[in-house]
Amino acid sequence: MTEQPDLRPATPHEIADALSFALRFNALRVSHSERAGRDRTECEPSSQGRQRGARQAVSGYAELQVTSNYSFLRGASHVEELMAQAKFLGLPAIGITDRNTLAGVARAHQRATEAGIRLLIGCRLDLRDHLPVLVYPTDRAAYARLCRLLSIGKGRAGKGRCELRRRDLAEHCEGLLTVLLPDAPDAELAEALRQMRAEFRDRIYIALSLRRRPGDAARLRLLAEMAQAARIPTVVTGDVLYHVQQRRVLQDVLTCIREGYAIDQVGFRRERSFDRSLKSPAEMARLFARHPEAVGRSLEIVERCGFSLADLCYQYPEEVEDTSLTSQQTLEKLVRETAPHRYPGGVPDDVERQLQHELQLIAELSAANSAVCYVLGITSIDPVRSGLLFERFVSAARKEPPDIDVDFEHERREEVIQWIFERYGRDRAAICATVIRYRAKGALREVGKALGLPEDVTSALASQLWGWSKDGISEERAEELNLNLTDRRLRLTLELAQDLIGFPRHLSQHPGGFVLTRDRLDDLVPIEPAAMQDRQVIEWDKDDIDILRWMKVDVLGLGMLGCMRRAFDLLAEHRGERLELANVPPEDPDTYAMIRKADTVGVFQIESRAQMAMLPRLKPKTFYDLVIEVAIIRPGPIQGDMVHPYLRRREGKEKPMFPTPELERVAGKTLGVPLFQEQAMQIAIVCAGFTPDEADQLRRSMATFKVTGGISHFKEKLIAGMVERHYTRAFAEQTVSQIEGFGSYGFPESHAATFALIAYASSWMKCHHPDVFCCALLNAQPMGFTRRRRSCATLKRMGSR
Repeated sequence: MTEQPDLRPATPHEIADALSFALRFNALRVSHSERAGRDRTECEPSSQGRQRGARQAVSGYAELQVTSNYSFLRGASHVEELMAQAKFLGLPAIGITDRNTLAGVARAHQRATEAGIRLLIGCRLDLRDHLPVLVYPTDRAAYARLCRLLSIGKGRAGKGRCELRRRDLAEHCEGLLTVLLPDAPDAELAEALRQMRAEFRDRIYIALSLRRRPGDAARLRLLAEMAQAARIPTVVTGDVLYHVQQRRVLQDVLTCIREGYAIDQVGFRRERSFDRSLKSPAEMARLFARHPEAVGRSLEIVERCGFSLADLCYQYPEEVEDTSLTSQQTLEKLVRETAPHRYPGGVPDDVERQLQHELQLIAELSAANSAVCYVLGITSIDPVRSGLLFERFVSAARKEPPDIDVDFEHERREEVIQWIFERYGRDRAAICATVIRYRAKGALREVGKALGLPEDVTSALASQLWGWSKDGISEERAEELNLNLTDRRLRLTLELAQDLIGFPRHLSQHPGGFVLTRDRLDDLVPIEPAAMQDRQVIEWDKDDIDILRWMKVDVLGLGMLGCMRRAFDLLAEHRGERLELANVPPEDPDTYAMIRKADTVGVFQIESRAQMAMLPRLKPKTFYDLVIEVAIIRPGPIQGDMVHPYLRRREGKEKPMFPTPELERVAGKTLGVPLFQEQAMQIAIVCAGFTPDEADQLRRSMATFKVTGGISHFKEKLIAGMVERHYTRAFAEQTVSQIEGFGSYGFPESHAATFALIAYASSWMKCHHPDVFCCALLNAQPMGFTRRRRSCATLKRMGSR
């Protein structure tokens, strides 16, 4: 049974006694010759003490102070590694307490759930006028206050920094458990105890952590005595910086990078204690055998902290103009009012059915990019005509917000961004962060610099690396550069650089991913100023938002949209022909004839050399051919060996293979070759037995711009599921190999269709109005692959003046 704290205020006499304990500390210094024996007997007890410590381990221990690499150049382990090691050691719970940030808690929440470990949400606060503290919210309201507190500090200090004072903490302390982090039992601690006791009452603790320095046992004893005199309970923490001891050297290198010194000059800036890895409950009980109550009190804190990120409830922003109507009624009213603009001759029956289907599903879930968005004028692609899958955006099975990506004219994107801030308010709208991580070249350069290697050596090594490489420099490559691999610093550089790949370095801002909420956003996540003026970002990136299933709206920019707007304006002004992307004459034979000849300089997407080389081979004749053209020249389909099989089947040299009718329904229109993310999801469901949730995890892993191998961990499950459903293993492996290519960069069909529409519209304009097109293109420069001189040469060749 744990000791109950005395809530009676400490008297001046008791505070004076506590201070006298601190003064006694200097008298307890021991000589170097005595230190080893005394520290061993006081910090690491004899066999009898170890037995007592082992008995204390029965009550358990939770590690409350863990710094992950989301502290940015402080912690030396990923949250995945920390959770796996905690599970291995038998820790029931750990607290991620990165410095002045909650950037890593969403990822930690996911990994802790997978590992079956309780995660304490919290952080370390470094205050300008006070000792540092750990804070843990006990409930949802306390978590909101912590987010607001961090937002205040970040707003005050600017991007990447946080400036808080004790008064700020006091104003937001309700519901926060606080652990004071003293270094020495001195007068500063005595004053801090007096202040914190008055403000936090029974929500304040004092941390006891090993420093592995002379007099460590005496320091811990005096800290405990001062805490007892002030009637504040103590709690043991490990002050963890890495999951295993082998990461200590990497942590020193991170310190060198952060401080800007080589290892030979960093001196006392290095962490002074070498023993900062996770430890089992039994080991912590042994190390702190003289403080058994403080060991067990860690579980008391765990029990008092009932908050989890699962308690966060995202609320969609309200968009009701007429208060007499609900959001759904307002949407349906807008659809009915705007449908005649898209369909002047009346809404076709198939479109009407699609609208009803989507509106019903939106009523259950949320808005989406679809036939509804087409009718409302949000998008120019008609999904009914294009046969797009609405459930790619919103699905009852996925039980999550939709994917919303909206492209605007590049020049006007900032105007849209500022409109969003003004419309929703800066307390309800912010841009997602992007976690900038170390890649192979940068990791090698910074580790080499920290270890004191000459710049020409690190440059030579970095030149041998591909940017996304995970393997680092091989010994063979290093020997080719005539480098001495027996040199310890060189070998350490190669090893540590490989460990550093993938570590978070700092937060940047997403190109345009907005999070919008009904209530205050800084109640959900801390907000900080962006480097760009008049922008602000949250601490979590788009993957964290996906984990928590929040809605994100991507506000993106395309240069070609500005070009086409200029072209439509010129066409209306000089020739009286009024068009927009949605009503450019479809399926024009002359336009497709020009495309098949690869006469596509200046048009959207299909003007690169790779695309122009593919056009005469694929020979587009319909809009869906263009959709495939846009999607097939991507790293995913190319690396998945999808291009040549598709071309052979299109040319009639090879028959499509459909072992089952289910596979034909999924991949029939792409001749049995899965070119789109949606097809990979459907193959996983109908051919491999994936649940919709598992298929959605597969989709997430295929997100664009992922490192190669993003879906490798699904490979065996996909193959086993297909074999179980009577597909041959060879066919299953071939199909999975093709799907694996999406880990590099695979397109959703909806995105490909949107890009294909812009490609067709720009091709049509070039074919029928080359002078208008070229004038608009020149006015829209710089953009794309096209240069002014090349555009003018193309215009002359087409006979325009």
